[in-house]
Amino acid sequence: MFNLVVNRSHNLKNDLLSGLTVALALVPEAVAFAFVAGVAPLVGLYAAFMVGLITAVMGGRPGMISGATGALAVVMVALVAEHGVQYLFATVVLMGILQVGAGVLRLGKFIRIVPHPVMLGFVNGLAIVIFLAQLSQFKFIDAAGQQQWLQGNVLYIMLGLIGLTMAIIHFLPKLTKAIPASLVAILTVTLAVIFGGLDTKTVGDVASIAGGLPSFSIPSVPFNLETLFIILPYAVILAAIGLIESLLTMSLIDEITGTRGQGNKECVGQGTANIVTGFFGGMGGCAMIGQSMININSGGRGRFSGISAALFLLAFILFASSLIEQIPVAALIGVMFMVVLGTFEWSSFRIMRKIPKADAFVLILVSGVTVATDLAIAVIVGVIVSALVFAWQHAKHIRVVTSMEGETKIYRLHGPIFFGSVNNFLELFDPSNDPDDIVIEFQYSRVSDHSGLEAIDTLAERYTKVGKKLHLRHLSAECQVLLQKAGSMVEINPSEDPSYRVASDTLGG
Repeated sequence: MFNLVVNRSHNLKNDLLSGLTVALALVPEAVAFAFVAGVAPLVGLYAAFMVGLITAVMGGRPGMISGATGALAVVMVALVAEHGVQYLFATVVLMGILQVGAGVLRLGKFIRIVPHPVMLGFVNGLAIVIFLAQLSQFKFIDAAGQQQWLQGNVLYIMLGLIGLTMAIIHFLPKLTKAIPASLVAILTVTLAVIFGGLDTKTVGDVASIAGGLPSFSIPSVPFNLETLFIILPYAVILAAIGLIESLLTMSLIDEITGTRGQGNKECVGQGTANIVTGFFGGMGGCAMIGQSMININSGGRGRFSGISAALFLLAFILFASSLIEQIPVAALIGVMFMVVLGTFEWSSFRIMRKIPKADAFVLILVSGVTVATDLAIAVIVGVIVSALVFAWQHAKHIRVVTSMEGETKIYRLHGPIFFGSVNNFLELFDPSNDPDDIVIEFQYSRVSDHSGLEAIDTLAERYTKVGKKLHLRHLSAECQVLLQKAGSMVEINPSEDPSYRVASDTLGG
């Protein structure tokens, strides 16, 4: 998987150089996402610096890069347009508080329930999103204020520079791995443009990145319930998107590096970063899979890679803005295109016909929803669809084996009783034609939820109405307590009855 990843043990030199490469790639991304959110470029750059630094220090995944992201920016734009940037800062603070709460409550472990087809769809969809995000750099604003696609020599020069960047990144590791290929490619293409006098778009043409240190400021919003009602819905959505994107990116890097991050610690780190960012005039952020892949590809494995990336970015803002603004956008596009090629799971095309049709459908669905909406919605949709498919398939697994012991009919159940199988469960019995004594044997069956309990009560009521005696054997103690109508029909055998628990509010989970 991800054949463009270079495996090497991390050290300070690799972390430092990969951090420099990531910082260069962060500049146009942060500026672009700031424009998407409707805020000034420095708001995005400050977020990239602060979120990147704090998560690198406190987060649960060394080597993962965080900063301002497009997934959050598209949610923020409506808030900024309607209420202004100060409400955005307040929302980012509340978003961070919610994320810290998720970490304290240890909710990060729930990322483990994301099925593999959803992960594949997430990766593929995100690769497409990264690719599409670069296409905006192939446009310009004409004299009439309309966006137009680049044409002629300007387009050919940009494509040539992109191709040169990608070629260097691909072939240089075959010669030497002493310096990150992405960094060499950016420097080479920049020098070629400067000394060749080539007419192409640079970072400075997108926006100026010059500025000072971020300053502390409490968001200028009224501290009342009206403000809370305005920012709370946005904060919840942003917190969910940020955590889902961060935890899935963490899982991806875990797989690449063969190590394991700490999900709950990452939640606390992301939340702390966003709280601080909101008080220092940043737009908030989360993990960035594109920049994280650049870091891993360049040999960055330790926390110092993220720390150095953030510090280099701050240095660009304070001291080197004029130099960074000379970097051709084409060089950064080429780096991101290589990220796309390395991120997309090409083997998914090969396995599509080999995996179950439901899994293939989920993979394609999640990829499409990721492109059409955002990552959080895509993952939630994928998990829900996967759960429904699972429930549908297991609903068909319940069956019964019948036998007679004298005048008593024995029903031996096999399979789980839950919300998806209760209809099939009830259809297994024939109260009208059964003998007067009935025993239902639960030794090989589990009651999984409250729907299963209700189904047992319903069945007991049907047998009671026709005047027949029903016995429930080997039913768990928890089920016996919760049964309303069939509780008195349970035959208790402590030495043989199962001790599993039923998912029920009465039992606290």
